[in-house]
Amino acid sequence: MNAARLVAVSAGLGTPSSSRLLADRLAAATRERLTADGRPVEVTVIELRDLATDIANGLVTGFPGTRLRTAIEAVTGAEGLIAVSPIFSASYSGLFKSFFDVIDNTALAGRPVLIAATGGTARHSLALEHALRPLFTYLRAIVVPTAVYAAPEDWGSGGDAGAGDLAARVDRAADELAALMRDRPPAAAPAESVVPFAEQLAALRPE
Repeated sequence: MNAARLVAVSAGLGTPSSSRLLADRLAAATRERLTADGRPVEVTVIELRDLATDIANGLVTGFPGTRLRTAIEAVTGAEGLIAVSPIFSASYSGLFKSFFDVIDNTALAGRPVLIAATGGTARHSLALEHALRPLFTYLRAIVVPTAVYAAPEDWGSGGDAGAGDLAARVDRAADELAALMRDRPPAAAPAESVVPFAEQLAALRPE
């Protein structure tokens, strides 16, 4: 049996990074559910911080370097994707957006994606719904219903209420992503034909 390919993308900037920690927890929980079915899982974690210069060069030149190309191939070849960004100014980070800007906008069509984010206050959790989810919906990915946000209070000890809530959200999101990966999401829909604007205008002229 071929291993399921699960890729987690972390846009955390620090070391250690709470975004990387959240990505690891989500990947481990998803892997646990898939291996319970007897299927091996290959997990790859991509740290965008290490690719910042490559991403900038790729945006400017239009040609990804070797390291960036390897990361792009991992993401576009994954059967399931976990995308985690820190929240800055009520939205995903520029590094996070720039990475997905260098990926062809049809490459993630039909791909199961779990979105997650970290931030300095729980008030930024809505960024998942007004920023990250629309981004991946535009890319025609299949975004799992449960998005996971972790504020500082969520990283408490196991007995803290916040830590328990985070664990529950991680488990629920992992269940949803694993279910989509098991079901083999449908292939990307064929590209729609585009009617030239001149032809559209001609069709409006009275005969």
